[in-house]
Amino acid sequence: MPETSSVNPRHEGTVDPKLLEILVCPVTKGPLEFDAARQELISRAAKLAYPIRDGIPIMLPEEARKID
Repeated sequence: MPETSSVNPRHEGTVDPKLLEILVCPVTKGPLEFDAARQELISRAAKLAYPIRDGIPIMLPEEARKID
């Protein structure tokens, strides 16, 4: 019987491009950019950075970091 693993076959620290296509900023409904170094999704229009924790984008404005 082959061993199964719960580890995602994608590289650690990446976001599925299809997911990025459908996710929008909850404040502006605008596009998001993935920042791999900080593990965040950036909304330039809202000037917010949404964290990604354990591979899950946290799309709550109160959890977002303000950016310039």
